[in-house]
Amino acid sequence: MKGKRFKEEQIIGILHEAERGLTVAEVCRQHNCSEQSFYRWKAKFGGMEVSDVKRLRELQRENGELKKIVAEQTLDIRMLKDVNSRKW
Repeated sequence: MKGKRFKEEQIIGILHEAERGLTVAEVCRQHNCSEQSFYRWKAKFGGMEVSDVKRLRELQRENGELKKIVAEQTLDIRMLKDVNSRKW
């Protein structure tokens, strides 16, 4: 899979350029990106500032860690239930 060409901060800058009056086609040509990418970015990052994007990234990382913790605890609970259900 290809790596990301643009960082979130750069994407926000590109979106702000389009808000200032340039057409989408001009902005995409200047930054060598497709209009499809532009509209996908607009759906994801539209109306955000750089600080909002950094906070979003931090929350996503934290959410991933919490999901791992829940998965580990679920496995522990299942294991303990399995051990308790056996007759010795």
